[in-house]
Amino acid sequence: MGLWNEHGTKPQGPSKAQLWDSSLQREASNMTLGKDQLLPQPRPAVRRLSSAIADFKDLSTGPLVVVPPNHMHTPSDAHETAVALELAKHRLKDLDSSDGTVTSSTRPETTTTDSYAFAFDIDGVLIRGGRPIPEAIEAMKVLNGQNEYGIKVPYIFLTNGGGKTEQERCVDLSRQLELEISPGQFICGHTPMREMAQKYKTVLVVGGEGEKCRLVAEGYGFRDVVTPGDIMKDNDRTTPFRRLTDQETQNSRVRNFGETEIEAIFVFADSRHWGDDQQIIIDLLTSKNGRLGTRSENYDEGPPIYFSHNDLIWSAAHEHTRLGMGALRSSLEAIYKSITGNELVSTAFGKPQLGTFQFATRLLQQWRKDTHGINKPPETVYFVGDTPESDIRGTNEFNESKLSDNDWYSILVRTGVFKEGTNPRYTPRITVDNVLGAVNYGMKREKAKSTKMNALPSNGTIDENVVDGVAADDE
Repeated sequence: MGLWNEHGTKPQGPSKAQLWDSSLQREASNMTLGKDQLLPQPRPAVRRLSSAIADFKDLSTGPLVVVPPNHMHTPSDAHETAVALELAKHRLKDLDSSDGTVTSSTRPETTTTDSYAFAFDIDGVLIRGGRPIPEAIEAMKVLNGQNEYGIKVPYIFLTNGGGKTEQERCVDLSRQLELEISPGQFICGHTPMREMAQKYKTVLVVGGEGEKCRLVAEGYGFRDVVTPGDIMKDNDRTTPFRRLTDQETQNSRVRNFGETEIEAIFVFADSRHWGDDQQIIIDLLTSKNGRLGTRSENYDEGPPIYFSHNDLIWSAAHEHTRLGMGALRSSLEAIYKSITGNELVSTAFGKPQLGTFQFATRLLQQWRKDTHGINKPPETVYFVGDTPESDIRGTNEFNESKLSDNDWYSILVRTGVFKEGTNPRYTPRITVDNVLGAVNYGMKREKAKSTKMNALPSNGTIDENVVDGVAADDE
């Protein structure tokens, strides 16, 4: 069971400075001579970028870790987890783009438990209105070893937030939490869209600030990306109540959309101009083969539309929740049906879609294989979220599905969308005040499980109710 020994304590391990040094210098068996012979090859170097000065160009190549300025020369407690998950994600990418044969590296010494992990939503759990929720910083310290058990616990971030690359989100969160973080720990709502880059050539990308979503899509490999601004620049009568600003006009690209067929629509991030985006999306959905200015007779020739997530509301700086991408999707469905009489067929990624949790499981399994030599995901993943309709629903449904090889344990916090006194539509396995309460609950529960495993009754079973009760009573 992870790093718990038979006495319920942590064995002595190397110092974090030693781990940092060895993680950059340790050699791995990565070069195949024949079918079975291997020669050692240096482990991939991980670049360290200061969160204070990292820019888009710096973030374009990896593997990398984003580091608060005060930790640039001395690794922090978070370094080991950040590096290990960054390398695991790159190895997954290598597996997906190869014939499936990738040799394993020499396992580093570690002080991190492998039997369980945490996964966090960001908005409403760690951050609210661009600022850290007070308990979030302390929760990260606990996971990174500042706890009564003397162990570290791996963690990743699953966010429906979009409009930026995983690397940029990594920089943002590193600055906000003053924490060493790698892009490998991030799974965004639009991350799965990269897999569709080869399927479609010319695509419309909607949402986000300025040109950021276009850059994200091009970074994913999409070959010909257009934006609503490009369309409005080509025909300023497209949206009757708004004209492009000088900056938008400068950023938008010139092309003749009367000769362009748009093959798919991707809503990468929340729309900043609902009226404009709705008009352009409806124009395309009702067109002939994605050619603007045309109309399909039966309204069945338009391009498909994809949303990076389906959150109806989300927790922002305002005292009440704000409308999210799910609200845009719902309004488009209503408008489309009113015009055509047909139901709009669309696809959403992100939470609560099971594919997001499946990818997270694959990532944690690769991490565990790399660091502990066990080709299975951690036995338990505690998912901490604030939105019952996406976070809790997705966690519960994935856990109950045939896709899950481990236990995904849903924890709801009271710092975001969910408010005390309301009945969540999807029931978590536990509700706590904040993310620190969630972390303490999970670690205490795992300690109780470990203690009982070392003192099993003759039938070899554990009373789950008692295990939960040990932690729940303290919560």
